[in-house]
Amino acid sequence: MSTSASPAASPAVTPALAAVTAVPAAASAVAVAHFAGRLAFETDVSDVAADLAAGSPGVVVVDSRSRESWDQGHIQGAVHLPTAEIPARATALVPEGVTVVTYCWGPGCNGATRAALEFAKLGYPVKEMLGGFEYWAREGFPVETASGITRHPVDALTAPVSGIACAC
Repeated sequence: MSTSASPAASPAVTPALAAVTAVPAAASAVAVAHFAGRLAFETDVSDVAADLAAGSPGVVVVDSRSRESWDQGHIQGAVHLPTAEIPARATALVPEGVTVVTYCWGPGCNGATRAALEFAKLGYPVKEMLGGFEYWAREGFPVETASGITRHPVDALTAPVSGIACAC
């Protein structure tokens, strides 16, 4: 005979609905189409930086911000072409057959999306650079101004501070 008291009866516990699975994940084929589609439309600052550093042919980076924003700092080697000017000036500044990568300020701005739409209307293959100029600078990539090239310290919340690629 046991001397320990038996546990008190507890009411039935209903497991809480998990926030992540409240809406079921998509079927595998649907997920493949979705994520492959996103990669067809988007790129990130690390991949753009790698291509620019390697001199990869066939990629033109376009800064769609205002002149004041461009002067404040931009990606070295980018073409400055504000969104409103794309229909009239793109063919003179961006060769046919290249993949255009658009950027604006950052994730809180849809200027790069609007610029990408204008390039797509002109028939260019185009991708939007996720994170925009903000993440370019936060990840420590070179920023060009009238004073020259500078680099901001790497923000540990956006990239490895070691300088080694995250290998995503």
